[in-house]
Order: sequence, then structure tokens, then C-alpha cells
Amino acid sequence: MAMEMRQQLKMSQQLVMTPQLQQAIKLLQLTRMELQDLVIQELEENPLLEEATGLEDVTEPDALEMAEQELEPSQEGADFHEVEAGEETLRDWDSYLDGYNYSSGEQQYGGEDERPSFENLLTKKGTLIDHLLWQLHMGQYSEMDVRVGEVIIGNVDDYGYLRASLQEIAAASSATEEDAQDVLDCIQEFDPPGVAARDLRECLLIQAWNLGMKGSIVERILQNHLGDLEKRNYKQIARSLKVDINQVLVASRIISGFDPRPGSSFSTDDVHYISPDIFVHKVGDDYVVMLNEEGLPNLKVSTQYTDARGSGTIDSQTEHYISDKMRSAAWLIKSIQQRQRTIYKVAKSIIRFQREYFDRGIEYLRPLVLRDIAEDIGMHESTISRVTTNKYMQTPQGLLELKYFFNSGLSTSEGDFVASESVKNRIKEIIEKENPQKPLSDQKIAELLTGETVNIARRTVTKYREMLNLGSSSERKRHF
Repeated sequence: MAMEMRQQLKMSQQLVMTPQLQQAIKLLQLTRMELQDLVIQELEENPLLEEATGLEDVTEPDALEMAEQELEPSQEGADFHEVEAGEETLRDWDSYLDGYNYSSGEQQYGGEDERPSFENLLTKKGTLIDHLLWQLHMGQYSEMDVRVGEVIIGNVDDYGYLRASLQEIAAASSATEEDAQDVLDCIQEFDPPGVAARDLRECLLIQAWNLGMKGSIVERILQNHLGDLEKRNYKQIARSLKVDINQVLVASRIISGFDPRPGSSFSTDDVHYISPDIFVHKVGDDYVVMLNEEGLPNLKVSTQYTDARGSGTIDSQTEHYISDKMRSAAWLIKSIQQRQRTIYKVAKSIIRFQREYFDRGIEYLRPLVLRDIAEDIGMHESTISRVTTNKYMQTPQGLLELKYFFNSGLSTSEGDFVASESVKNRIKEIIEKENPQKPLSDQKIAELLTGETVNIARRTVTKYREMLNLGSSSERKRHF
């Protein structure tokens, strides 16, 4: 078969993602704090992007449209402007400075040099390692014991468990295994009780011994019947120990008060606070949506450089650089404004669909999917998905993620649908009100919900119960 080369014309369509479009899509899925960081970074990198000092100083939308194009030199000064501080503003500022009292600090410390440094004002939460080392160095131990103890403490994890063997500790501290064991016995008496244990059984035993329960039924259960205790097989434990089952129940209650993770109270994990992107307030019979723009700078395109374009005082390369940065700044401002408008539209649409939930609570949360919102505000489902990712709404019902309002539905015997979150909440309520000595099975819960007109299968109840981190009926059963 002969092969030949030829040229031909062909028309086709393809989607090209420009850098500006990629930036606009990226902005949609950023959290408010991430957006704030991005804006600060752009302010540092783009000289034509400035922070507006007031509402009258913000670049108008018409100016943004013009900045995206190649402007004529005569148009630039009209489209971008700054408001200069007048004499009245300066007088107000001077009066503010005159009225500010600087003497209080001087009177307290006697002078600038006597004030405490910032380092003296800082503090940090003590760690488990610091707490154990403090106890070690406060005790009367030999130099070798301290060296071995430091190795042991250095191998204690955040939960308080020792993660090294005696052989490894002895080798690292140039000591014998007997010496390592002796020091370990001392450290296991430190606070918090149960620290430096090598497994759960030893951790619980140390806490029992700390309460003076050596030789008690509690120690015997922990030594030989921890597996049966986890399964709540109290009758088997009573038969093996040849004691009354009531004694086993009392010992079980004592053991349940022990801490399986004694080092958790010293956790240094930072607490992450959620800052809502949207505030919803009820005013009369209506719900008002407000965007949280605290900490987000108002941006404008500066005229400091744009006035130089076309003046003949700069070369073509510099003029091209200014034009490129001007379009970049204008597009960022426009993208942020579009992002805020989109979030506002999505929030308003969610309120329209979930009005009964806002008025009456979770029992009235209705099934909702991304397509419903997309069709309501005329946007694509992928856009709605990006907008609702990692965004939070402060509502009269509490602080909720936007994705919370999107859930599947279950049919009812009346032909309606009920949201899965409402069903989960009802399952949780049923379990909380059950008799702990006779917990309800998943089948019984399914029958109760069916009696409440919700058509649900037992396996669905099981799935929702596990999603709520609730145990099965055997795990929830209490004998006392």
C-alpha cells in the first residue's frame, strides 16, 4: 500500500483554558483565608495592584473592562484615578495623634529600656515530653539513670506509649537491659498515670496499680480477660474467675474510667477555627445573606504607572510590561468580584430550597443535589461544586458547611421525600432514647422509621448508624 503526504484543511472545536480562566476557576474553590493570602501575594508581586483605602477608591467595573484591553494614552487617566488626602483629613489625623495618650507605658515601666521584651510575653503549651523530663530531673536519680530515662522519654509517643524495646533503649544509653527496666519502672510511676506503657494492657494495669488494686479482680481481668472485656462477655469472665457477675460489672465500670491514651491531654495539635464565608440573618420573615469580607483588601488598579503609558517617556518594553500587569490586575479584581457574586447567588438559592430547614430545624431538611442549584441560578454543576467546597455558612441553625445542604433523599409512604441527614438525625435520636440494657437492633429501628412513613431498609440503617459512629446493639448494651 502506497503512503503519501498531503495537506488538508479541517475545522474543529476545542476548549482552550487561558491563564485568566484558570485563575478564575481556582478562585472559586479557595477558602476565604486562602483568597486573602493570594491577594496579599498579588499585591506584593504586581506593582499596578494596590489596596484601596475607601469605598470611593475602589476601581469601578467599567474601568476593569477597559483595563483588559489596550487603552489609548488619552483614556487611561480618565479610567483610573486615586483620591488624595485633603487638608481636612490631615487635620483629623493630627488631632487623633494629639489626643492619644502615650504616658501610661512610661509611668508603669519608667522608660523604654525597662519595658519587657516581646520574648518575655510569649508562651507555649507544655508537651508530654517536657512534663516527663521535668519529673525526671526533679527526682534524685544517678547520672546513668537520667541518661537512660531521657532515652525512654524520647521514645514515648503523643498518646503516652513507649515505642522502643528494652534492647534498643539499653544500646542507645550504654546501659544494661536490667538498668533500663529499673528506670522504666520508675518512669511508669510518673504523671499522667499509665504513661510509658508498651501496650494497652500494661497501660491499664499501671493505672490500676496506681489506685492500689494489685491482686484485685480488676487486675485479674486486665491480666487474663481483656479480650472478653472488650466483647462484654461478662458471664464468661465470671465463670473463669469464679466470682459473682455483679463483681465483674463493678470492675468493668472501674476499668471504663481508665484513660487508654494518657498522653492525649498534652497534645500540641493546633486548634483550627472555622471562619464563615457567609452570614445568614433572619430579618422579619426574610433571610438576609451577607458575605464575610473581613481581612480581604479592596483592590484597585494604580494610576502611578498607567499614566506613563503612551507619554513617550518610557521605552516599548516597559510599556508592554505595564500593559501586561494592568490587565493581570484588572482580571484579578474582576475574578474576585465574580467569585463573590457566585457565592452570594448560591447561598440565596440554598435558602430558597431549604427555607423550611432554616425555619423549623433538621427534621425539615429536604433532598437537594447540585443540579437543582445549577438550574436555579443558571450555572454549571461543576461551578456549584467548586463554590460549595470548604465554604461555611453561619446560620440561625448553627455553623454549617455548604455541602451539608446537599444530600440524597428517601421516599415516604405518602409519596414525598425526606433528606438522608434528617433520617440520620432521627436514628441518632432513637438510639439516644433507647433502653441501654435492651438496645434496639437495626431491624427494629428500620421498623420504627417505617412506622413514621420513611421507607428504609435494615442495611441502610446500618450504613447510617456506622456513619454516625454508633455501635451495634451488642456494643451499645449496658449491664449496669
